[in-house]
Amino acid sequence: MEELIARISANVGTDPATATKAVGLILAFLQKEGPADKVGELIAGFPGAEAAIAEAQSSGGLLSGLMPGVMGLGSKLMGLGLGMGEISGISKETIAFAREKAGSGPVDEVVNSIPGLSQFV
Repeated sequence: MEELIARISANVGTDPATATKAVGLILAFLQKEGPADKVGELIAGFPGAEAAIAEAQSSGGLLSGLMPGVMGLGSKLMGLGLGMGEISGISKETIAFAREKAGSGPVDEVVNSIPGLSQFV
């Protein structure tokens, strides 16, 4: 996870604490919305994913959101003080990292299974 957070900080300009929270929210969203078997493969190959998801869920995460789907995730990320450019950058870096660590197959299946997500990553 440290490698991803460093990449996000360097490439997107987001501070590490906010980047960590954002990645946790994104992964929790994928876990909630994606096919369980493919999400399981993604999480198993993604260092620190389980801890990031647990942290996102314990701090309210996606469970307290009123909007469903990608819009709800966007709302949560904006709640961290992120703008659309930062959200896009963090999302792209997170999915690219997931592809590197867990493989393109399961990651692409998860992304493609969630309506509206592929346009952001």
